[in-house]
Amino acid sequence: MKLYNLKDHNEQVSFAQAVKQGLGKQQGLFFPLELPEFESTDIDAMLEMDFVSRSSKILSAYIGDEIAAHQLAERVKAAFAFPAPVAEVTEDIACLELFHGPTLAFKDFGGRFMAQMLSYISGTDEQITILTATSGDTGAAVAHAFYGMENVRVVILYPQGKISPLQEKLFCTLGGNIHTIAIDGDFDACQALVKQAFDDEALKKAIGLNSANSINISRLLAQICYYFEAVAQLPQEKRNQLVISVPSGNFGDLTAGLLAKSLGLPVKRFIAATNRNDTVPRFLSNGAWQPNATVATLSNAMDVSQPNNWPRVEELFRRKTWRLNDLGFGAVDDETTRSTMRELAGLGYISEPHAAIAYRMLRDQLQPGEYGLFLGTAHPAKFKESVEEILQQTLPLPVELAERADLPLLSHKMKADFAELRGFLTQL
Repeated sequence: MKLYNLKDHNEQVSFAQAVKQGLGKQQGLFFPLELPEFESTDIDAMLEMDFVSRSSKILSAYIGDEIAAHQLAERVKAAFAFPAPVAEVTEDIACLELFHGPTLAFKDFGGRFMAQMLSYISGTDEQITILTATSGDTGAAVAHAFYGMENVRVVILYPQGKISPLQEKLFCTLGGNIHTIAIDGDFDACQALVKQAFDDEALKKAIGLNSANSINISRLLAQICYYFEAVAQLPQEKRNQLVISVPSGNFGDLTAGLLAKSLGLPVKRFIAATNRNDTVPRFLSNGAWQPNATVATLSNAMDVSQPNNWPRVEELFRRKTWRLNDLGFGAVDDETTRSTMRELAGLGYISEPHAAIAYRMLRDQLQPGEYGLFLGTAHPAKFKESVEEILQQTLPLPVELAERADLPLLSHKMKADFAELRGFLTQL
């Protein structure tokens, strides 16, 4: 598999190199040189396969002969050891529940697959430092995926006071090879620090720097697989007019869905659903890329005003000669998010803010005869305080959260200062 740097098309690397390197020159994202496509008969046959077998076939189409098929299948089986069920909400709308993994969020798929790939590619000889920023769920998924792994140190930056308490407990109580830093700033400030670190060639070499953000191609490819899993669970008549609404922050999830469509998965259209951090909806509306300052919302994992994966979306549309104005979009404020969560509860479905935003956009834009899926990206209990307050009911804690709820936080605190972060990284 060859990938090229979106900022310098002359920089081309293998899958293994892209996984280890994370970003290309000038902080450029890697993108597949070849865009594989399956025949419709292949798609039909794949949709009859089990999740792991199908996912192995999808990933092999991109990775090629860099990893032998049986070895890739073993790694996929280890990574995707939990289901992604489709739950009916109304007659024509269902939720793809991606929160049945160990950290109760969709990031488990990408995080665990990346850990499997990195351990396979690197072996046990190289010292690797994973540096990543999180707006909530990435941190937990990455921390648990790499926890206890030999020769891998993980450093996770997150905006202090801007993720839910239970989100914080999930990954800031592990210790060991997992180091967490609460940054005095927003997610974009955390992301900027990560990018500065990757621009520091001496630092990268000294500590074996890598990133596990959705910018890493291995995470992105893993996420393609659950879109196929969703469609496989639908009866034939519901596959033909399928609309998928994706709660969007850094836009990795939407990118993966669009790559699934590029492979041949029958999706009529996608909807990019955001909160008040609406850079992309405004861009799709007026053609002007004008990020505002990031604002804090109920859907904190989507509090991103400069989404890193958007260049990949644009590149895919360009390569496929799709029209950007075919992409649905919309933004939802906190008041509407609350009322939508109550609406869903009235339908018998308990949801959290991110999925509620995706449902709202889907409900508003679904046409007669279409069938809609929205992505449930996190378990409602990860946002226990806000969900309970909004719905006026008590949520039981899943065991994954209950066993960490009372543990002490092990995080360091730091200003959004690269010199201080650099010192921390070199002294680990």
